[in-house]
Amino acid sequence: MRKTLGMLLVMSLSACAGVTIEEYQNRGPVFSAESFFSGALTAHGVVKNYRGYASRSFVADITACWQDGVGTLDERFVFDDGEKQTRVWRLSRSADGSYAATAGDVRGEGRASTSGNSMFLDYVLTIELEDGSIDVAVDDRMYLVSENVLINESSLTKFGLPVGGILLTIIRHPEVSVECPVD
Repeated sequence: MRKTLGMLLVMSLSACAGVTIEEYQNRGPVFSAESFFSGALTAHGVVKNYRGYASRSFVADITACWQDGVGTLDERFVFDDGEKQTRVWRLSRSADGSYAATAGDVRGEGRASTSGNSMFLDYVLTIELEDGSIDVAVDDRMYLVSENVLINESSLTKFGLPVGGILLTIIRHPEVSVECPVD
């Protein structure tokens, strides 16, 4: 019995470790934020509640540009209930190859790392509700599946407990030219 309990404890602790970005180092195609997040993109996704129920869907038009080592992703969301949201990300590459990520509704600075075909981004998002706002931790896991298609799965937690998730596909449109603002 002790042996069985010990095995269960080891298995449950190893399950908590999770997958690291380094485990994708040999996967292709190789993801480059500067290459993929460039030009016109669209995102199609669903928002899930804590039980996994897809309660909303959305489409987002994204204009992505890089200037002086800083990437700007201007995201314009339209949800299935007609709500519109805008989020403008700024990505800056750090000396260690990771990225600092900021946006208007992101508290502080998010951190992104890349390896192989993947990019993992962790940040705290402030979500506005009818009766106030809440901050949730977001763990974005992005996987480049072809030159112009990226799958993104986000886990949202509060106090370490799951509160929701987002599943989306981002499609790059290299045939569409965009006007990038000049600073």
